[in-house]
Amino acid sequence: MTTGDDVAVRAATADDWDEIHSLLNLVFHDPDDEEVRRVEGSVYEPERGLVATDGPVIVGHAAAYTRELTVPGAILPAAHVTLVGVAPTHRRRGVLSRMMRRQLAEIAEAGREPIAVLWASEGRIYPRYGYGLAAQRLSLHTNTRELSVPGTPAGRLRLVEPAQATGDFAKVYEQLRADRVGWSSRDDRWWRFVLADYASRRQGGTERHGVVHEGPDGLTGYATWRTNDGWDANGPTSKVSVSEVVAADPETYATLWRFLLTLDLTRSLHATCLPLDDPIQHLVDEPRQLGARVQDGHWVRITDLPAALTARRYATDVDVVLDVTDPLLPGNTGRWRVTGGACEPATGPADLACTITELGAVYLGGTTLAALAAAGRVRELTPGAVNRASRAFAWHRMPQPLQIF
Repeated sequence: MTTGDDVAVRAATADDWDEIHSLLNLVFHDPDDEEVRRVEGSVYEPERGLVATDGPVIVGHAAAYTRELTVPGAILPAAHVTLVGVAPTHRRRGVLSRMMRRQLAEIAEAGREPIAVLWASEGRIYPRYGYGLAAQRLSLHTNTRELSVPGTPAGRLRLVEPAQATGDFAKVYEQLRADRVGWSSRDDRWWRFVLADYASRRQGGTERHGVVHEGPDGLTGYATWRTNDGWDANGPTSKVSVSEVVAADPETYATLWRFLLTLDLTRSLHATCLPLDDPIQHLVDEPRQLGARVQDGHWVRITDLPAALTARRYATDVDVVLDVTDPLLPGNTGRWRVTGGACEPATGPADLACTITELGAVYLGGTTLAALAAAGRVRELTPGAVNRASRAFAWHRMPQPLQIF
């Protein structure tokens, strides 16, 4: 049996990519696809990768992308942690822990990114490394024949080939990004990644389709989707699978959803990455038929506590002293006074006590300190401090984990 002592962890190189990709296909049960390997390789940053090796064989990997993330009132550099996996022959050997601990230490030491963010394959894994569930998402499993969006369409819709419409999509996306907590930056490489349409991953569906919305002053929104053909004895049963709906105003949003919900010969619609407060719930005339479900999305880890809490904005005036414990990054441990524009070491008594995991969970405004206190994960040391701080850490818009990376 291989032990953890037999495994070394080192920095990845560009030459490791093919073996890393094959390992991740094995771990996540994906078929090998040369197009996927090429496109994912185009955004891979080997200098931010870690590989675990047993002799010459790569048996584990973790990496991060260099991107920005919108947080309440700001856009921050954030380590987008990704491509994490361990070979089935080397599980339960501490390999993952060694990679994650080293990665966190390197992010903190570099001093560029005060937070890290990831999507978790299993939610029980990452809290042990200080990641908190910061943004949940709404998924829809909709019977489109049993609801509608009242009203009449506004503006003009124009069908586009998504891969050829990157400029149009990016224009709308960048116009809105600063106010959409949970959205990540997208340069040209990332737009190619987002719009890549792998035949091996269509699950029997069509190629991806796109539509843009134009108002009197130009582009105001877009949507992308694919369909799966279906028929039964009663007629058509095709399904719409929505990738993104992005709109600059309520009229555009309603028009795009009305379009998607009424495509000819379709009877159901599936969408997976909506914010919990998505307006579709208040647009349709029969919200029960949306088939809404809540799933986890972004998990956030604060790597530089004073920088992270200084950078974001707060919904109300805040003046609270936090007693924070961080066993992996001890520089975050201690008492910190958070005011509207600063986070500094505190000498006085604490108002609240928690671990770094809870601060990650509330960082995007999607989880409240009050909810965590009710779960016994935040201790109130000063009466009334939970409610006051909970209101301050909230935000006017729920975060949207729009893109799985």
